Amino acid sequence: QLRLVESGGGLVQAGGSLRLSCAASGRAFSFYSMGWFRQVPGKEREFVAIIEWSTGRAVYSDSVKDRFTISGDGAKNTVDLQMSNLKPEDTAVYYCAGDEDYTRFIHQPREYDYWGQGTQVTVSS
Repeated sequence: QLRLVESGGGLVQAGGSLRLSCAASGRAFSFYSMGWFRQVPGKEREFVAIIEWSTGRAVYSDSVKDRFTISGDGAKNTVDLQMSNLKPEDTAVYYCAGDEDYTRFIHQPREYDYWGQGTQVTVSS
Protein backbone atom coordinates (compact mmCIF):
# COMPACT_ATOMS: atom_id res chain seq x y z
CA GLN A 1 0.00 0.00 0.00
CA LEU A 2 1.46 3.34 -1.08
CA ARG A 3 1.10 6.23 1.35
CA LEU A 4 2.08 9.89 1.27
CA VAL A 5 3.00 11.41 4.61
CA GLU A 6 3.36 15.15 5.17
CA SER A 7 5.22 16.92 7.94
CA GLY A 8 6.29 20.41 8.86
CA GLY A 9 3.08 22.33 9.38
CA GLY A 10 2.51 24.65 12.30
CA LEU A 11 1.84 28.16 13.49
CA VAL A 12 3.85 31.10 12.21
CA GLN A 13 3.52 34.87 12.19
CA ALA A 14 2.87 36.78 9.01
CA GLY A 15 6.11 37.32 7.13
CA GLY A 16 7.61 34.14 8.52
CA SER A 17 8.62 30.89 6.85
CA LEU A 18 7.76 27.22 7.05
CA ARG A 19 8.95 24.15 5.21
CA LEU A 20 6.63 21.26 4.42
CA SER A 21 7.90 17.84 3.51
CA CYS A 22 6.21 14.82 1.99
CA ALA A 23 7.50 11.32 1.55
CA ALA A 24 5.99 8.25 -0.05
CA SER A 25 6.16 4.97 1.80
CA GLY A 26 5.08 1.47 1.01
CA ARG A 27 5.53 -0.33 -2.27
CA ALA A 28 8.08 0.79 -4.82
CA PHE A 29 6.55 3.36 -7.16
CA SER A 30 7.53 6.25 -9.40
CA PHE A 31 5.33 9.29 -9.78
CA TYR A 32 5.26 11.41 -12.91
CA SER A 33 4.75 14.47 -10.74
CA MET A 34 4.22 15.44 -7.13
CA GLY A 35 2.74 18.57 -5.73
CA TRP A 36 0.87 20.48 -3.07
CA PHE A 37 -2.71 21.61 -2.68
CA ARG A 38 -4.41 23.42 0.17
CA GLN A 39 -7.90 23.66 1.52
CA VAL A 40 -9.81 25.80 3.98
CA PRO A 41 -13.17 24.80 5.48
CA GLY A 42 -16.05 25.39 3.12
CA LYS A 43 -13.87 25.85 0.06
CA GLU A 44 -12.60 23.58 -2.69
CA ARG A 45 -9.11 22.17 -2.60
CA GLU A 46 -6.78 24.67 -4.26
CA PHE A 47 -3.70 24.04 -6.38
CA VAL A 48 -0.46 25.42 -4.91
CA ALA A 49 2.48 23.93 -6.83
CA ILE A 50 3.73 20.85 -8.62
CA ILE A 51 6.99 19.53 -9.95
CA GLU A 52 7.34 17.14 -12.89
CA TRP A 53 10.24 14.80 -12.36
CA SER A 54 11.05 14.02 -15.99
CA THR A 55 11.45 17.66 -17.00
CA GLY A 56 12.14 19.34 -13.67
CA ARG A 57 9.39 21.81 -14.49
CA ALA A 58 7.83 23.52 -11.50
CA VAL A 59 4.48 25.29 -11.71
CA TYR A 60 3.01 27.60 -9.08
CA SER A 61 -0.32 29.23 -8.50
CA ASP A 62 -0.29 33.00 -8.91
CA SER A 63 -1.07 33.45 -5.22
CA VAL A 64 2.17 31.79 -4.08
CA LYS A 65 4.53 32.45 -6.96
CA ASP A 66 7.74 34.17 -5.85
CA ARG A 67 7.06 33.22 -2.21
CA PHE A 68 6.96 29.42 -2.30
CA THR A 69 9.50 26.99 -3.76
CA ILE A 70 8.86 23.34 -4.55
CA SER A 71 11.68 20.84 -4.67
CA GLY A 72 12.35 17.19 -4.07
CA ASP A 73 13.74 13.93 -5.32
CA GLY A 74 11.77 11.98 -7.89
CA ALA A 75 13.78 8.83 -7.36
CA LYS A 76 12.91 8.87 -3.67
CA ASN A 77 9.36 10.19 -4.08
CA THR A 78 9.94 13.08 -1.74
CA VAL A 79 8.74 16.62 -2.25
CA ASP A 80 9.19 19.75 -0.15
CA LEU A 81 7.51 23.12 -0.14
CA GLN A 82 9.51 26.04 1.21
CA MET A 83 7.08 28.81 2.12
CA SER A 84 8.35 32.33 2.73
CA ASN A 85 6.75 35.68 3.42
CA LEU A 86 3.68 33.86 4.64
CA LYS A 87 0.38 35.71 4.78
CA PRO A 88 -2.74 35.04 6.87
CA GLU A 89 -4.54 34.00 3.67
CA ASP A 90 -2.07 31.12 3.34
CA THR A 91 -3.72 29.51 6.37
CA ALA A 92 -5.06 26.13 5.30
CA VAL A 93 -4.57 22.40 5.49
CA TYR A 94 -1.85 21.53 3.00
CA TYR A 95 -1.99 18.23 1.14
CA CYS A 96 0.73 16.42 -0.72
CA ALA A 97 -0.36 14.75 -3.97
CA GLY A 98 1.16 12.36 -6.46
CA ASP A 99 0.20 11.73 -10.07
CA GLU A 100 1.10 8.52 -11.88
CA ASP A 101 0.84 9.99 -15.37
CA TYR A 102 1.13 13.22 -17.33
CA THR A 103 -1.85 15.54 -17.24
CA ARG A 104 -2.31 19.01 -18.63
CA PHE A 105 -4.98 19.63 -16.00
CA ILE A 106 -2.43 20.06 -13.24
CA HIS A 107 -4.67 22.38 -11.26
CA GLN A 108 -7.42 19.80 -10.88
CA PRO A 109 -7.32 17.66 -7.72
CA ARG A 110 -9.18 14.84 -9.50
CA GLU A 111 -6.12 14.27 -11.70
CA TYR A 112 -4.00 13.11 -8.78
CA ASP A 113 -3.94 9.50 -7.72
CA TYR A 114 -2.48 9.62 -4.22
CA TRP A 115 -2.94 12.04 -1.35
CA GLY A 116 -1.44 12.61 2.05
CA GLN A 117 -3.47 13.12 5.18
CA GLY A 118 -2.81 16.86 5.30
CA THR A 119 -0.88 19.16 7.60
CA GLN A 120 -2.21 22.38 9.12
CA VAL A 121 -0.50 25.68 8.41
CA THR A 122 -1.71 28.68 10.39
CA VAL A 123 -0.39 32.18 9.75
CA SER A 124 -1.24 34.78 12.37
CA SER A 125 -1.48 38.47 11.59
